[in-house]
Amino acid sequence: MRLHMTEFIFTLFLLAGTAVSIDFVHHRYSEMVQVLFRVQNDCPYITRIYSIGHSVQRRQLYVLEFSDNPGIHEPLEPEFKYVGNMHGNEVLGRELLLQLAEFLCEEYRMGNERITRLIQETRIHIMPSMNPDGYEVAADQGPDANGYLTGRNNVHYIDLNRNFPDLNSVLYYNEKNGGPNHHIQLPDNWEKTVEPETRAVIKWMQSYNFVLSANLHGGAVVANYPFDKSRERVRYPKTSYAATPDDSLFQKLAKTYSFAHGWMHQGWNCGDYFENGITNGARWYSLSKGMQDFNYLHTNCFEITLELSCNKFPRTEQLEHEWLANREALISYLEEIHQGIKGMVYDENNNVIGGAVISVKEIHHDITSGMEGDYFRLLLPGTYTVTASAPGYYSKTESVTVGPAGPTQVNFHLKEVKCLPKEGHTCLKQIDKKIFPRSVTDS
Repeated sequence: MRLHMTEFIFTLFLLAGTAVSIDFVHHRYSEMVQVLFRVQNDCPYITRIYSIGHSVQRRQLYVLEFSDNPGIHEPLEPEFKYVGNMHGNEVLGRELLLQLAEFLCEEYRMGNERITRLIQETRIHIMPSMNPDGYEVAADQGPDANGYLTGRNNVHYIDLNRNFPDLNSVLYYNEKNGGPNHHIQLPDNWEKTVEPETRAVIKWMQSYNFVLSANLHGGAVVANYPFDKSRERVRYPKTSYAATPDDSLFQKLAKTYSFAHGWMHQGWNCGDYFENGITNGARWYSLSKGMQDFNYLHTNCFEITLELSCNKFPRTEQLEHEWLANREALISYLEEIHQGIKGMVYDENNNVIGGAVISVKEIHHDITSGMEGDYFRLLLPGTYTVTASAPGYYSKTESVTVGPAGPTQVNFHLKEVKCLPKEGHTCLKQIDKKIFPRSVTDS
């Protein structure tokens, strides 16, 4: 990883033992980087800093990872991400994620059993700022003079939450005419149609088998869940509820955050009312090319959008109050990754099978196993019929009961299709199998 000169100097200070406290203040880019390196220095055995790319103005898009084995995906350990500051002038999420990083580090060092277990059982990725260029524009104005749109977009004046490929339209077509309900493919020219920040995030999503995520925004106080885009053509102020096949699960995820938050669950906030502090995105207003829908339709990841403050750029003296209101909610939502079912998909020789499709009867949205053969399917408590399938193998179906206290582990061993041609017939056998050694990891 190449460091800018300012980051190199910060690193020297840290190695020399210079203390860098995370105060309740707004952090400019260089200060944010300093905080990330300070936390990594304080907890070197459970953290890793990496960059997924850079902004238009070449600022690194840094991620701080927490894990008992940083840099390595451990089979059956799910991957989680928090993304803040997608809109540059919506800054509370950025500060909350910096505070969260310090909190995880400090509580782990103090032996907090809940946080220790979370870090041991989950690989956590924290990106405080997806739009560092926009933030600098907003920060130049400050909280008092900041306009509603000042710094919202990147420096190309593009709203990053309207910049992902439109996969909803493909899905809605497929629902009527037949076609995939998951891992919808991107157009061939997609990289040329999105901004550098968006492109970096998409490639990040493709590189890690994320299971659960949230992106942090401001301007309202509500937990917003997919779909964001309506199935019908609607014009504001008309709205139309757009449910995913996992609508009940998404409502539960949103309520987990809302009811753990200091006041989100009360419903009345910022002059608006949302029952239980949650809303379906399209029921609020229809949004095309958004990030949370893209997660659900292109990857295995379930994401919601957290609107966390009426004021997009809260005054400094409000930050500690906001942190105390969100701290438990950030942890509780993260813990939701440990529900439903998980397991391994093998062939008859115990080789792992990546890309196997995991289908749940009556929920028309499938997920796939990762390259290490492990899969994670978030589900509410209940009994389900679950099928694993892969090209070149017979599918396998199991009845699975999911409880409220953690994921149920179900492994699948798939039997290879044996094809013996008969006289006068051609034997066609699928050979596009994805089989990987059991020792594959990412480093």
